[in-house]
Amino acid sequence: MIIGPIFRREAAIAPRRARHFILRAIYGFALLLLICTAWMVVAKTQMIRNVGDLARFGAILFQVLAPLQLALLVFLTAVRSATNVSVEKDRKTLILLLVTRLSDNELVLGKLFSSLINTVVMLLTALPIFMLIVLLGGSSFQQVLATFVVTGVTALVAGSLGTTFGFWREKTFQTLALVALSLVFWIGASEALVFLPAGPFGMQGVAMAEATSPIRAIIAASSPGVLNIWQTQILPFTLFAFMLSVILNAIAVWRVRIWNPNRDVRVGQIAEFSEDEDTSLDTSDSAELSRAGHVDDRRRLISQKSRAVWDNPILWRETMTWAHGKKILFIRLAFWILAACAAYILWQMVVTKTAVARSTDTVGYIAPFVQVLVPLMLLSLVMLNALSVSSITAERDLKSIDLLMVTDLSPKEFLFGKLGGVLCVACDTVLLPILLCLFLWFSGVLSLVNLIYVLLAWSALVIFVSVLGLHCGMVYPGSRQAIGVSLSTVFFLFLGIVTAMVVMISFTGNVEVQFTPFLACIVGGGIGLYVALGSRNPSPAIALASGVLPLAMFYVITSVFLGEYFNVTLVVCLVYGFATTAMLMPALGEFNITLGRSRLDEIESLA
Repeated sequence: MIIGPIFRREAAIAPRRARHFILRAIYGFALLLLICTAWMVVAKTQMIRNVGDLARFGAILFQVLAPLQLALLVFLTAVRSATNVSVEKDRKTLILLLVTRLSDNELVLGKLFSSLINTVVMLLTALPIFMLIVLLGGSSFQQVLATFVVTGVTALVAGSLGTTFGFWREKTFQTLALVALSLVFWIGASEALVFLPAGPFGMQGVAMAEATSPIRAIIAASSPGVLNIWQTQILPFTLFAFMLSVILNAIAVWRVRIWNPNRDVRVGQIAEFSEDEDTSLDTSDSAELSRAGHVDDRRRLISQKSRAVWDNPILWRETMTWAHGKKILFIRLAFWILAACAAYILWQMVVTKTAVARSTDTVGYIAPFVQVLVPLMLLSLVMLNALSVSSITAERDLKSIDLLMVTDLSPKEFLFGKLGGVLCVACDTVLLPILLCLFLWFSGVLSLVNLIYVLLAWSALVIFVSVLGLHCGMVYPGSRQAIGVSLSTVFFLFLGIVTAMVVMISFTGNVEVQFTPFLACIVGGGIGLYVALGSRNPSPAIALASGVLPLAMFYVITSVFLGEYFNVTLVVCLVYGFATTAMLMPALGEFNITLGRSRLDEIESLA
């Protein structure tokens, strides 16, 4: 079997885990809840008089849920496939897999398809729900088929990216950051093809964009006229995505044993081999050489000046050493390139005076410069969160967290050292969006007051996502679980609430009087946040923050549409500042690491 025993083991173990069924149930329930919420919006604002009104509701609902499912599954697949390999490297167990009889195909494809199990299960869970939407009218079974095909092949590309970068890079943050940047570059490059007059084989720029962009493919697949365009849009994109995944997996299979093990391990092996080969030395000489390398040998000469460690050794290690790997420079360069592309687009908008032009469609409620700046900011927040959570999980996987817990380091030194290190290492992701905002202010697009509002809100969000990553890294014993919960929380708070607002705008233009239909979604989101953030470390403050955050995001996005920017800044600073404090206070009181508690529970259970 070409997939191999890694996939067979995961396929056999996955149904034994409770979260396998919990995730499927939550996803199906969330889709049904969103459908019911949309129906409440329509029933409260409009009269359903005939079958045509019901069909229009079904068509709009289908076109909202299809992109949402694509974004959710691509995100989950990318994160799971990336961490599925990176955790093996952090725990030093990938070397054990390399010395077995596993072939390169079985190693790479086994990791890939084992990470796609949950994706396939969630697609199968959503399939009957999308079939029920067809019964409302306005959509067809062909749309369901095309939508699921586009979603499946896009998730396959995301999983292939995560697996390939996981085998290539040594650190978890490097893998997650490269996957996120690659997905953004993919979408941006596909949309940039529109401006090309012609390409290979005489294809126009628009045709190339439709054949390579997942966003355009999912919009085309969910449109009622999919039968007329599937040969020109759906089929080319499916073939392109499938070939892209094949190329990525072929590269991973070809290079997996070249990339792994890394150079540090090879240098150590070469040194040991050289010592073993040197058998001509006398026993006494060998003993003297061994003693000379010991710490008790005071006659040893230091060839270079030792570096002075700061009062906070955690902060010194994070900022003055390559704690996150030397290849982080490549990630920073990639983010600079992406920010330069965004700056060029904003400059073109300023020159052509289209930065604040608005249209009457759903996306047109947001100014064009915001549509460019906000995705870059969201990517920055995701990278910051991934860096902060991986800074804790890496210590746990390397077993160095035990050593830190028995030193004289105080919890305050540990926590603020990690937080300061994250902000220093990822300073580019924090400062570049600020520079773009300053450029917009200098160009007259933003007023000085709005610039101050943006900078205050941005600072609150940066601190929040950084502390959120540290919190999840400390309270969850598993690296994959901690990374998944941390990134999923950021995903929900921003994209989840935005989806709810898109539903409101799609079915009615009045967003002020539609709070009641979304109360269930807000309550459900608050419960989910408390389970994710406070179930392992119960706290009244975290419970209050979990209940207020979804409501605050709903109010913030509504206020953005209404132009009440002072209210947006005030709510973001207060609510996210309170949530940050709620996560910080328990950690400052003691080393709130579940590693010690989990081991104590294991010892007590054995006794």
